[in-house]
Amino acid sequence: MATWGTRGLRGSLFEDLINRTNEKYKEQRLALIQKVPTPITPMKIDSENRHITLAYFEQKSTVDYIGVIQGLPVCFDAKECAQTTFALHNVHPHQVEFMRAFEQQQGIAFFLLYFSKEDIYYYLPLRHFLPFWERAEAGGRKSFRLDELDMTWVLPRKAGVLVPYLEMINKDLAERDDLPEEG
Repeated sequence: MATWGTRGLRGSLFEDLINRTNEKYKEQRLALIQKVPTPITPMKIDSENRHITLAYFEQKSTVDYIGVIQGLPVCFDAKECAQTTFALHNVHPHQVEFMRAFEQQQGIAFFLLYFSKEDIYYYLPLRHFLPFWERAEAGGRKSFRLDELDMTWVLPRKAGVLVPYLEMINKDLAERDDLPEEG
């Protein structure tokens, strides 16, 4: 079983904060966001404790969360990093493709990042993530630094909401309205 501090539980606290935020948004009838479970096939089960001791992933997962906010379909992935550099190997090509396809269907796709060393929660729209991804695919650096990001996307501190990302969705939508149409 994974213990606290291992790779298996890295990000668990961050995801717990997001889950609690999503419950608050649901209670306030602002959003309905669900954590997407990772499908696994158990291989060994400890019959005495009824715990799965060995399993494998059935298929590639898409994103961590999916749902609807005020009628808008949203999907996002949550990532935590201990340093001020985010390694792109933490995001998989099938996740990026899912997010691109999701936005082609008029949804909103983004990442919530937690830079734990700096105690910064960050909203990264897919369109702002893609230049880093494409740079890596072209043979460039396989990471990006916190100082490469636009600090206007840092989540504000808000009483009663642990990871207040709704305001950033409004900013995201406003910026999209200002973008030229793709043709």
